[in-house]
Amino acid sequence: MSMLWIPVFIFLFAVLAYKRWSPVLLGPTVSVILCVVTGLPVLDTMMGPYMTATTDFIKSNFFVFFLGAIFGAVMEETNAAKAIAVWMSGITKGKFVLPLIMTIAGILCYGGVLGFVVYFAVYPITLHLCREANISRALIPATIGAGCWTWANALPGSPAIPNVIASKTLGTPATADLGAGILFCGIMMYALCFLYLEWQARKYKALNRGFVMDNVVKEEMESKTESKMPKIWLALLPMIIILVLYNVIGISIEFALLAGVLFAFVSMYRCGGDAKTWLKTFNKGAGNTTGVILNVSLVVGFAGVMKQTEMFNLLVESIGKLNIPPLVFVAVTTATCAAASASSSGGMGVAMTTFGSTYLSMGVNPALIHRVAVVAASTLDTLPHTGGQITLLQICHQTHKDSFSHIFITQAIIPIICLVCLIAWHGLGF
Repeated sequence: MSMLWIPVFIFLFAVLAYKRWSPVLLGPTVSVILCVVTGLPVLDTMMGPYMTATTDFIKSNFFVFFLGAIFGAVMEETNAAKAIAVWMSGITKGKFVLPLIMTIAGILCYGGVLGFVVYFAVYPITLHLCREANISRALIPATIGAGCWTWANALPGSPAIPNVIASKTLGTPATADLGAGILFCGIMMYALCFLYLEWQARKYKALNRGFVMDNVVKEEMESKTESKMPKIWLALLPMIIILVLYNVIGISIEFALLAGVLFAFVSMYRCGGDAKTWLKTFNKGAGNTTGVILNVSLVVGFAGVMKQTEMFNLLVESIGKLNIPPLVFVAVTTATCAAASASSSGGMGVAMTTFGSTYLSMGVNPALIHRVAVVAASTLDTLPHTGGQITLLQICHQTHKDSFSHIFITQAIIPIICLVCLIAWHGLGF
């Protein structure tokens, strides 16, 4: 069977995701269609390779999702995330509001809080900051998303899921390709997002497009009651503990997250309410885990089926005959998987499940493959059908028409620019 069927199935995956098909339905459905078209035995393949790939992903990553979600719920419900936001807003004194919000979201993500949890933790303070600075709400989704899914996701040492998957698959440390990673994934990506957001904030003000208070937002802002916040050093300490244990001492991400959760629970117990309230917090975090890991793992199962097809074997054989730089191949395949999966985590899971052994056989330093793949996974995962972006737009009460162009520039175009520079840097021998 022709290799041309591979992009056809990836396109089908993307179209159905754009049509709002749930990943729980999407993964098995496209896998069954793939079996029928390629002549694989449907039942045997779905019960065998599909479920094996799905359960292997859950087995390898469940506790990262689980503990990350619980940690995020604790940081949100104890107002630790709010304490960090308030402290940082005091530093800038009303200036650079959008870059400030992006930085707050990024610090939380780099500290171990899952991105979708950061949405809820940062959005309330974002409303207040944008209202005070008279900044259009249309810029809020791109601002929060730029903190969650760009530099904080791609930086060496990040406990973000794509970085963890790359480490486990390639046998590399989370800080792989440290120097170039800091330069292009940290400094360059952060600076470009910073400049774009600040430019748009000033542009909107010049056009007299400021903060609009509708009834929904007014009700949201009035419903938020003041509650006790922990000291800033106490709010930051659990995240510092996670990063030090994971990157400096070198213990597994699961134990690092567990240590962060336990420390936050003990040190900020009074800020989280009574025993019943704490139970609700833990239930909330645990409940958040189920949907997220199922969505990703059932998409990864599709890769398990793809690997059984003749066309995949033809693709792998053809790779060795192509005169294409290995890092470019890593970038293109990972970004394509992310686009089809509508997720950086799902895309990384699919890419590493499908091409992991191929990447390692290309004779390139695994550390470089690691960093390029992580950045590539954070490029074309940002398309109109991406569930994370749709969720963020809904939380912020914005539409694709009003906000998606800013999301695409900050979370697709800018990462692509940095990815090209990263590959070129290594291509020059650095």
